[in-house]
Amino acid sequence: GLAQATRAALREIDRLAKRLVGLAEMRSSQPAEIIKPSRADLARFAAKFPYTETPDQAAAIRAVLDDLSSGRTMNRLVRGDVGFGKTEVALRACAAAALCGKQVAVIAPTTVLARQHYETFSRRFAGTGLQVAHLSRMVGAAKAKAAKEGLRSGQVTIVVGTQALASRSVTFANLGLLVIDEEHRFGVKLKLALRNMAPCLHTLSMSATPIPRTLQSALSGIQDVSVLNSPPAKRRPVRTILAAFDPASVRAALLREFRRGGQSFFVVPRIEDIGPVSDQLNRLVPELGVMTAHGEMKGRQLDEVMVGFADGDGDILLSTDIIESGLDVPRANTIIVWRPDRFGLAQLHQLRGRVGRGAMQAAAFLLTEPGVELADGTRARLSTMLALDRLGSGLAISQRDLDLRGAGDLFGEDQAG
Repeated sequence: GLAQATRAALREIDRLAKRLVGLAEMRSSQPAEIIKPSRADLARFAAKFPYTETPDQAAAIRAVLDDLSSGRTMNRLVRGDVGFGKTEVALRACAAAALCGKQVAVIAPTTVLARQHYETFSRRFAGTGLQVAHLSRMVGAAKAKAAKEGLRSGQVTIVVGTQALASRSVTFANLGLLVIDEEHRFGVKLKLALRNMAPCLHTLSMSATPIPRTLQSALSGIQDVSVLNSPPAKRRPVRTILAAFDPASVRAALLREFRRGGQSFFVVPRIEDIGPVSDQLNRLVPELGVMTAHGEMKGRQLDEVMVGFADGDGDILLSTDIIESGLDVPRANTIIVWRPDRFGLAQLHQLRGRVGRGAMQAAAFLLTEPGVELADGTRARLSTMLALDRLGSGLAISQRDLDLRGAGDLFGEDQAG
């Protein structure tokens, strides 16, 4: 009966609490190497940042540097909406470790995002004498071999790549810092494998939408959290419109973006939607170039399409939610999501974050099937997106998500939804 169920629930809570306390104690008792670079070296690196830090960014950088020099293992999550400056926090952490002679591994969930990070890191570390390497399927065999040899010998200080970095063929001379970008995209097992790449490894995770489990472990003190709430100057919230699909409005939205020199994303829930939607777009806007991207394409071909679009090829990228994470396309300021009822809140938030990274007013259109009544839960989820239209709403969305679907399992692969 009820009493039995209550006892079972209390036992489960007790078991979880013990594990949480155990994890937290282990973390605080694990000694780690003190990483404290000279202030002058770090200031020289910081001077290359072309913007003024936002107050939250400055606080997050301070917190990370304090963690690294505290003598205990860092496990910090930097939470900030897309374009709020998480990368700069990671760059400063990497500089601190690298200037102290430690190696750094930066891991991203997709090859395209890894490539974009590699370019950013190479630019920032140019002229410091520290070598930056790249490891993912976009890298040819000879370059990959050279990168692995450099990591083994210690000649390469910073490596940026995908989860391939956790493979047995990669060994480090003295790995001191791990940076995990879009950490909510990785399963628990892989994150544990990454953290075990070196003993007492300092870990910095970054996420735009912490999924409920991340939020939970942060709320329960296993992880320290820095939140970036202040938008960079000149950013405007993305205007979010929920409406039934209407061909004339879609044509108008896509042409408006094209005429102001921009590009658009058109996202569908399933691979089988790509063919019919592509035909419809060719009829609706024959004057615009449509490129397609989805998960069944060969890895390298997919990377080429994504990188090409980011470099300005094509007017519309028609894709599945494969673009959800990290693709930086500065000219893209319109996103149309077909059947938003088929996406989770965190996904929709990430998708919306693909646009509006500059000073242009960006728009996100969530287009439902005409004449189809949405279920109450779905309507609640979509109205959350509309209600949280302001900049920096990721954490609020994640908390709503936690309310709407429960938290999943803190330790396992089980993640509700």
